[in-house]
Amino acid sequence: MNPMKEIRIEKVVINIGIGNNRERLEKAKALLESLTGRKPLITKTKRRTTFGMAKGRPIGVKVTLRGEDAIKMLERLLETKDKKISSRSFDRDGNFSFGIQEHIDIPGTRYDPKIGIFGMDVCVTLERPGYRVKKRKISSKIGDDHKIKKEEAMEFVKKKFGVEII
Repeated sequence: MNPMKEIRIEKVVINIGIGNNRERLEKAKALLESLTGRKPLITKTKRRTTFGMAKGRPIGVKVTLRGEDAIKMLERLLETKDKKISSRSFDRDGNFSFGIQEHIDIPGTRYDPKIGIFGMDVCVTLERPGYRVKKRKISSKIGDDHKIKKEEAMEFVKKKFGVEII
């Protein structure tokens, strides 16, 4: 197989949406830090939302994992879903996302009464070698035959993680 056609994980983003509650935001921040060992980023509103929150207000926390950390964390998170993902979780560019109802379902995680229970969204971005081209200042595009298709991404996840696609 052509080494430029190999698919790899670019990043795994774990997001917890909170809303307007500052106390729950701090608890979610502590939870993500304990789960990943990384310092979470606070997400803020971009503009006045339909919920009436002003621009720039904190509404959630997220952590981005790359490399070996991303793969290890993704394996733990997929165990939570019994290694089953819906085919609707994949987009046309080959990326996929899934939700976790309660963080205590993640293997190796214990319930902490001080933190409570949170759900989270997991977004996985896949790439091939050469995808850096689209991130350069001089605008360039990835050719259609080099883009990751939905079917290729599903096959990659099946082989790499032993996931069953529903």
